[in-house]
Amino acid sequence: MIQGRVEAIWLKRAHGGPMDEVSEATAIAGQGLEGNVDRSRRRQVTIIEREVWDELMRQLDAALSPSTRRANLMVSGIRLANTRGRTLRIGGVRIAIGGETTPCEQMEEALHGLQAAMRPCWNGGVFGQVLNDGIIAVGDSVSWDDGGC
Repeated sequence: MIQGRVEAIWLKRAHGGPMDEVSEATAIAGQGLEGNVDRSRRRQVTIIEREVWDELMRQLDAALSPSTRRANLMVSGIRLANTRGRTLRIGGVRIAIGGETTPCEQMEEALHGLQAAMRPCWNGGVFGQVLNDGIIAVGDSVSWDDGGC
């Protein structure tokens, strides 16, 4: 089984506000991460891949913090592209992947060319719905919970 790792967790206190890095977060079924303002019925949690972010920074000859992406979780060792409908297990929390997170104009404001570089191959990450309550911590294992490859 392919297994990854939680590399970072961020919460947003206010719309458009800074991303606060935390070592753990409480996931609430049907809601998202406790203390994070940007959560809706469909888009409760956003997730990016460390490897994709690092490659984007190489392509654009930049060194922005991954928090610039404004995602909640950064994982490594597991591919997120084309995973709509799959279930990701992060520690003891299950997240149903709803689709691709489309990069917004804030990415272009952060770095010229970043928004366009994120468009192909789901490079902007994914969003999902929290299926069960639990704690997600940096260092937790990440794997697919649906028997896929």
